[in-house]
Amino acid sequence: MSKYEYLVCLDMDRVLVDHLSTWQFVYDNMGLSNDESFELYNQGLLDEWDWIKLDIALIKGSRSESEEPITDAELRAHMEGMPMMKNWKMLIQGLIDDGAKVAIVSGGLQQTARDIAAQFPSESSWQRRWGGIDRFTSRKFAQGYDSLLSVFTNGWLIGKQYNGDFLIEDFGRYQVQMNGKGSIVKMLQRRYNIKKSKTASVGDSAGDIGMFEESGYSICFNPWDVKPLKYCDEVVEEKDLAIVLEKIKTFMSK
Repeated sequence: MSKYEYLVCLDMDRVLVDHLSTWQFVYDNMGLSNDESFELYNQGLLDEWDWIKLDIALIKGSRSESEEPITDAELRAHMEGMPMMKNWKMLIQGLIDDGAKVAIVSGGLQQTARDIAAQFPSESSWQRRWGGIDRFTSRKFAQGYDSLLSVFTNGWLIGKQYNGDFLIEDFGRYQVQMNGKGSIVKMLQRRYNIKKSKTASVGDSAGDIGMFEESGYSICFNPWDVKPLKYCDEVVEEKDLAIVLEKIKTFMSK
């Protein structure tokens, strides 16, 4: 028997974050464009793993050899001011209060997802765990505590120490494939002993179809394209996550 009433899996970009892409937000702040790798990916000439490596190479290559290299702290700083969706905190806190296990499952940047998760600390001290946040984020936002949420995302990895900071590795952290979200939902269901019928998911694009297929209830929030519409149970076109909260609570109370 699960200690949770139900499971909710949330996409991040254009759902919790009111922006096309958390990656794009960083590129815009740095004055960079990843249009070339994006086009190669759309043509099927690039898989997700190589796409991340190219994007990290783009970020690191924005500095000449005579300049200071990009560091972890600098990339974190470029993420400040990320626009958040209306009532995102209400959604997550409301789900937690209703007994739900909440997970962020996104191809977006890991640090934004961890920052979000750290706003909802548990009563347990931080520890390394499956789907957990990192120690730095725990100390910065959660007073050294773990998060109640689980997080599965992509992003950069820190390398060697450099002037009190860390350099960025040439390869990234790759947890979520474009068409692999459904497998993460199933792993969460097994880990927390939650049935498909007691699983809800919220996404906006074709990349979320896998989540929808493994959920008993799914919401397409401000859909990015028409592809996922036939796979979801409801469509919410207003950019207000309070509506999503009420719909999920109503469904799970049946």
